[in-house]
Amino acid sequence: MRKYLAEFIGIFILVFLGTGAAVVLGGYTGGTDTGFFGVLAIAFAFGLSIVAGAYAIGHISGCHVNPAVSLAVLMSGNLTVKEFGGYVIAQVLGAFAGSSVLAFVNASSTSLEGFGANGYGELSAVGLNLTGALVVEVILTFIFVLAILGVTSSKATSHMGGIVNGLTLTLVHIIGIPLTGTSVNPARSLAPAIFAGGDALAQVWVFIVAPLIGAALAALVFKAFFVVKEETGIEIAGESDIDAAGK
Repeated sequence: MRKYLAEFIGIFILVFLGTGAAVVLGGYTGGTDTGFFGVLAIAFAFGLSIVAGAYAIGHISGCHVNPAVSLAVLMSGNLTVKEFGGYVIAQVLGAFAGSSVLAFVNASSTSLEGFGANGYGELSAVGLNLTGALVVEVILTFIFVLAILGVTSSKATSHMGGIVNGLTLTLVHIIGIPLTGTSVNPARSLAPAIFAGGDALAQVWVFIVAPLIGAALAALVFKAFFVVKEETGIEIAGESDIDAAGK
């Protein structure tokens, strides 16, 4: 239960601060153009949320705060199916808590609105279509999860996991924000979409399916090509390493 509570708190931080930054800065899909510095600010809000979460709860749950990351860790053999289910439930509930607080903030303001939902077509700042959104989210999640698996694969680098994971999330947001708003996280997308309703809710399946595909591909590629054998003197990714610094 400590792990699940940690995941709940971690994704609450991510959703409230990340999507909250998008709302405060005017949104990034189907709304006001935030400009280059606005995109950077939103990207860093998501990235720094991961840094904060990693060092706050990483020693307890690994700070996955993302069902796609938990899927990759499951496929890597460092999470049981039962634990995976508990992680996902905690992550979804935490995301809803984050969006609920954002809804309260919106209601308490005379000008704020929206929930930072992802989208394509008219909900994309550049009008990206469905196929483009699927491809973008698969690729961005693949890059993000591969970086997580890589940095947590050895005790020599696992202590840097929080920084590396946060900066990688920032990086994928810089390109992803104008395209889809950047999901790479099914729970982060589901809660805002339900609160926003309409087209955002109708499109949310893309931002659940594509990140899971991208994470699964990353786990398969990492296991097939990038896991270093024990006989080389470098340790294979283990539960202690991934849980210590993984997102």
